[in-house]
Amino acid sequence: MDNLNNKIKTEEEIYDTFYLFKKVSLVDKYNFYDYIWIMIEGGITVSEALSWIWKKIKNKFFLDKIEELRMYISSWDSFSRAMKKIPNVFETSEIAIIEAWETTWTLSIVLMWLSEDLKKIHNLHLKIKWALTYPLIIFVFLLVAVLIVLTYVIPSITPIFDNAWVELPLATLLLIKTSDFIRTNFIMLIFLVILCYIGFVFYKNTNKWKLAISSFLLGFPLIWNVYRNYILSIFASNLGSLMWAWVSVVKSLALLSKAINNVEYQNLIISISDKVSKWNKITESMQEIDPENKYFTSDFIQLFSVWERTATIEQVSKKISDQYNREVDSSLANLTKWIEPIAILIAWAFVIWFAFAIFWAILKVTQTVW
Repeated sequence: MDNLNNKIKTEEEIYDTFYLFKKVSLVDKYNFYDYIWIMIEGGITVSEALSWIWKKIKNKFFLDKIEELRMYISSWDSFSRAMKKIPNVFETSEIAIIEAWETTWTLSIVLMWLSEDLKKIHNLHLKIKWALTYPLIIFVFLLVAVLIVLTYVIPSITPIFDNAWVELPLATLLLIKTSDFIRTNFIMLIFLVILCYIGFVFYKNTNKWKLAISSFLLGFPLIWNVYRNYILSIFASNLGSLMWAWVSVVKSLALLSKAINNVEYQNLIISISDKVSKWNKITESMQEIDPENKYFTSDFIQLFSVWERTATIEQVSKKISDQYNREVDSSLANLTKWIEPIAILIAWAFVIWFAFAIFWAILKVTQTVW
């Protein structure tokens, strides 16, 4: 009991704590839901389960937020109402699902459902990261190699060309000028990179930046198919979860528009919600708003039409989500096939430029000597 008391902070201590990173990962989230539903199934109350959650969660920021959650629940707040009092931790769609089902005494089932759903999303994120890891490593090593060549190698051989009194090729001159610029402005360039990063941190949460990123990801030839399939998978999974919890279609779409992290899709889903509120079908609204099927593919709309005819939202949404998970895998495989050769091609382009610039210049120098 003493160990438990040491783990639990008072409300004043919680609010006085400073955190460098205030972020709750998907892993923390699905571990949280997974642990709570197992404890509830074992006959433990929610408040007791939250008291022992520190054994499962290692994120200090999240642990303090969970302790806030426990205090609210101990004060006779419901689980969903307590979650609403902790902003920027729980998604509105998660709260809506729990709120819809906690009165039916099936809270553990809903928490298990949320845990499995977040695991699927996390696995999708991992697949995307792994697909981009190899090209990213190539670019990082290329950048390091370029900096070493320009700051150390080129300055060591430049005196040879200065004393030869020959007209250097354009490629060699560009290489030397680039090297001189980086060496003479190295501190300024580092300062500029830091300023750009700070500007990015403050600007990335603005609507203008989010819209620009959304348009870029959906417009870039190699990325848009992966990104679209990923969003459609999340859309189907979350909509199925909400409607399975007896949340109305209009409210589900409104909540979903906040859960999708893409401004263009958010605007489209809001428009669909408006049309559905006027007694239009979801599929008809999708087709009307996106007649060219740029955002909602024709097979995606057809699969949703099956649900509208049969009213089997849980089964259909799961099948749609699983299908588009497979589409993401296929799209990632195609993306990797293109990105890896492009990354290698860029690396070879610099190698050829460097080799051509140096050896052609050396050849000219040797010709003057003979």
